[in-house]
Amino acid sequence: MESKGDKFAQATDPTSLLYNGPFLLKSITAKSSIEFAKNENYWDKEHVHVDTVKLSFFDGQDQGKPAEQFDQGALSVARVFPTSPTYAKIEEKYKDNIVYTPQDAATFLVGTNIDRQSYNHTSKTTDAQKSSTKKALLNKDFRQALTFAFNRQSYASQINGQEGADKILRNLYIPPTFVQAGDSSFGDLVTAKMAAYGDEWKNVDFSDAQDGLYDASKAKAEFAKAKSALEAEGVEFPIHLDIPVDQTATTKVQRVQSLKQSIEETLGTDNVVVDVQQMSKDDSLNITYYAASAAEEDWDISNNVGWSPDYQDPSTYLEIIKPGGENTKTFLGFEGTDNAAAAQVGLNDYAALVDEAGAEKLDLNKRYEKYAAAQAWLTDSALLTPINSKTGTPVITKIVPFTAPFAWSGAKGRDLASYKYLKLQDTPVTAEEYSKAQEKWNKERIESNKKAQEELADHVK
Repeated sequence: MESKGDKFAQATDPTSLLYNGPFLLKSITAKSSIEFAKNENYWDKEHVHVDTVKLSFFDGQDQGKPAEQFDQGALSVARVFPTSPTYAKIEEKYKDNIVYTPQDAATFLVGTNIDRQSYNHTSKTTDAQKSSTKKALLNKDFRQALTFAFNRQSYASQINGQEGADKILRNLYIPPTFVQAGDSSFGDLVTAKMAAYGDEWKNVDFSDAQDGLYDASKAKAEFAKAKSALEAEGVEFPIHLDIPVDQTATTKVQRVQSLKQSIEETLGTDNVVVDVQQMSKDDSLNITYYAASAAEEDWDISNNVGWSPDYQDPSTYLEIIKPGGENTKTFLGFEGTDNAAAAQVGLNDYAALVDEAGAEKLDLNKRYEKYAAAQAWLTDSALLTPINSKTGTPVITKIVPFTAPFAWSGAKGRDLASYKYLKLQDTPVTAEEYSKAQEKWNKERIESNKKAQEELADHVK
């Protein structure tokens, strides 16, 4: 630190940083590239198998570009897009090499703005429409109708294609296998809790890689209940729901259009209209993810919502959306602990469930049971609708399968966030090679996780 003085960690000067990790940052250029080089002074450098890493910026517009760069040798791994115009050509050449990555613990969702204050990006033309939408979004039956009306397989097919659509789908905010209580997965615990919340949740499958929530009959039944109650409040129909999207990101626009289509087809445009607000990438981020305050969250529903866990405990997901939590504005459009809309939808009850679980420090099984109760409440509330994981996507790659670090949480839980241990091969990985390596990796992971869980239980006692 003394060697750098007040020049330490300058945003535009990689040499101003100090390191003890496996790689050194050599250059960073906004919307272009980030380059790293192996740290020759790293204590464990024999496990660093690549000398340089270059990350190339991709804006999502030309979906064939990553595969083209892979073909030219400029990339070691490339995402492919089955819905792109050039995919047939890519598939013809790499038909034996397209593989799907395992699902990670990142969950992307549709958030509900329960206290919208800004209307700079809207199709609403009257105060009555604004008021009607807000009242509708505060109604649980209406929110459940949206959840059940949303065909998420169709949504996912816009980026993964029909064949791979299921491979990224998620039905719970917290992944169903994130933690284990005895012989029960977290998803099993939640499923058991959901039985008390009503017939609409009977026989719902919360496991990954399938659409357990889409059900047109349930959507219509929940909407009928909601409409009756809302008409008594003077609500005008159809309800108009603004959803923002980056107009330059082809697959994002396609996904939002798919969401619009399935909700409107299921519930009818005389009841609900999803108004897609296309705008620049910067504008879409500034009114969602980067909004400085809840007052700037300019949307009714948003798919610009997601979370990756920081540590291996359900609290990492659930704490952030309690009243006063760090992500309430991004996920739900409000902030603070005394918001009237938050109280109306029952988030104080949710907070009590999360706090009760957090207070259980000694018995992990009981702790996870209690967090499952909080997740069950959140699922029934339909304030957040899970859509997909980050990974579970098709790629062509020269990375030796499962040599890169993997974790459910933390920095290494983010896709290709760490390059230690990673190995490259000269030719593209085949689907057969990948499948065999994945089978071996899964077996070893199950054994390792079981051992770690037993050791943790002994340690806590």
